[in-house]
Amino acid sequence: MYKTSIDIPISERTELITLLNLRLASAIDLQLQMKQAHWNVKGPCFIGLHELFDKINEAVEDYVDMIAERIVQLGGIAEGTVRMAASRSRLDEYPLTLSQGMAHVNAVATALSTFGQEARATICECEELDDAASADLFTEVSRAIDKWLWFVEAHAQANS
Repeated sequence: MYKTSIDIPISERTELITLLNLRLASAIDLQLQMKQAHWNVKGPCFIGLHELFDKINEAVEDYVDMIAERIVQLGGIAEGTVRMAASRSRLDEYPLTLSQGMAHVNAVATALSTFGQEARATICECEELDDAASADLFTEVSRAIDKWLWFVEAHAQANS
């Protein structure tokens, strides 16, 4: 851990860094899952879903950066390699055989929902560790993920 003048005790910062690195892994996984959907979607809603999944990917890339930078601000090392993400992500593996738009909609909705649950849990965990800034970061991420989930689920709800 690197020295910092942030006034969060080292024991709490250590826990926060571990927690945030776990969320970083899931965020990296989520970003790549959005690209997987973007590249492989097919069907009558192709262009709309192709563009939506790419916009979500771009947004999640920003969340990845925010989480990684917060880890470093706390004196930690952002452990954001693909291997770290693969070994630590709590998201289910994205199905590689999907092609139809609605199958991708369902898989993307599941990934977003899972990550949203993690983000909300992280808010509480950060508050317990007296880190309002990290809790606020995950409040922002959670709100944005819920918005993207709404956009994606709207495609499935239209067919209900």
